[in-house]
Amino acid sequence: MQRRTFLRSTAVAALAAVPLTTLLSGSASAADKPVASLAELQSAINGAAPGDRIVVADGTYTVPSGSSIKISGKNGTSAAPISIVAKTRGGVVLRGQRGFVLSNSSNITISGFSFRQSMQMEIPASCSSIRLTRNDFQFANTGDLDWVAVRADDTKIDRNHFHDKTTAGIFIVLDGPGSDDPSTGVAAHNLQIFKNRFSDHSYSGLNGGEAIRLGVSGRALSRAEARVEYNLFERCNGDPETISVKSSYNTIQYNTIRDSRGGIVLRHGNNSTVAGNYLIDGTDGIRIYGNKHLIANNYLSGLSGNALVIGSGSTRDHNPDETEAERRGNDACDSVVIVHNSLLNNTKTLVGENRTYEPRNVVVADNLLVAGSGSLVAMGATSGFTWQSNMLWGSASNGNIPSGGYTRADPRLARGQDGVLRLSSGSPAIGAATLGSPAVADDIDGDQRGSARDIGADEYATTPALRHPLTAADVGPNAA
Repeated sequence: MQRRTFLRSTAVAALAAVPLTTLLSGSASAADKPVASLAELQSAINGAAPGDRIVVADGTYTVPSGSSIKISGKNGTSAAPISIVAKTRGGVVLRGQRGFVLSNSSNITISGFSFRQSMQMEIPASCSSIRLTRNDFQFANTGDLDWVAVRADDTKIDRNHFHDKTTAGIFIVLDGPGSDDPSTGVAAHNLQIFKNRFSDHSYSGLNGGEAIRLGVSGRALSRAEARVEYNLFERCNGDPETISVKSSYNTIQYNTIRDSRGGIVLRHGNNSTVAGNYLIDGTDGIRIYGNKHLIANNYLSGLSGNALVIGSGSTRDHNPDETEAERRGNDACDSVVIVHNSLLNNTKTLVGENRTYEPRNVVVADNLLVAGSGSLVAMGATSGFTWQSNMLWGSASNGNIPSGGYTRADPRLARGQDGVLRLSSGSPAIGAATLGSPAVADDIDGDQRGSARDIGADEYATTPALRHPLTAADVGPNAA
């Protein structure tokens, strides 16, 4: 029985009927400062005050070699930022080595540009509260260039499109001030990355082409508190890690990764949450190292590699006294909770590794595992694991999951119009979840779980889903 109707939100539908110029610019006001040349733009920036809105006329602007558009010592306020916007979205193309170069500035918004520069764009540590919104990023494919490097606190990157990269390098990398020395290095705090579209990274090397990297090995214990939410990743094939986390206390949720080589990897760091993500028809899913993470409500389907890896370590735990070289090793997965995930029709479902230090004290509960061949669980050595009320189904063997940690029953899945397999009426997964803590309040669709919770990422309901796999209409420069 099909239980849901796939509905696009009325906000997205209404958005399509509104002219892009209206969406970008709003009503003209006395704060608008129209400019039509690079010289006028620089002059307007130099004289900008809080609340000013510098509107750049459509056209292609080539910044001379060795030069840039400088934003230095300019400070808006949270209520009245200084905004630099293209007259129409995508209508201003910036070429040359560099575009905007920021320093000692705060509460600056840059919106609507098509960036075609050949050198990195940096949000330096001397800045704060910088926002990049509704831009199109396609830098020149030269060298191993990371396109946007964030070293400042409170940066917001939303509703942009990053696309068509053929070399090593990362679309967005979170770094920070200071050195990479583990005892002194810190990561930038409170980076927000949401409603962006990342597509078509075709670098064929073994690694070095992530879409997003949060941190660096030497700063892995730093509390970054980044949030990566509601982003769409398509054909991101530059690295086995589409989202690579190398810092602590981050949230990766409600993203869709489709047809991509890479997955979500908690490579270094502790205390991060990976929740409510769709990873569909790609290669790898979720891989976990470090301590005290929560992995909940994720939907992993049609992956040709490993759907979920509970990592072993070359070290038990990273610590502040390590050298940078030691920090690059794998930290065994310890004290992690893996709950309410759906792993459906993947080549390899739930697997382990065989490094020196085995994962310890991991809870694997209330997950739904379905496959037609191979083994559903193929763990290496473990210690102190809790396996509880998981449901297994399909022609694949159970593998080495301990008896008592699962039931085998047909979950009675039905495919919705959005392609997602969800529980149907009468499924034995309904009300069968047993893990009490930590509480998982809702499911991948946004339905409240209540007291009688279901196994897997989906909580059975008859109302339309509030969340669904993202499409290009949900993200990028024209998103609501």
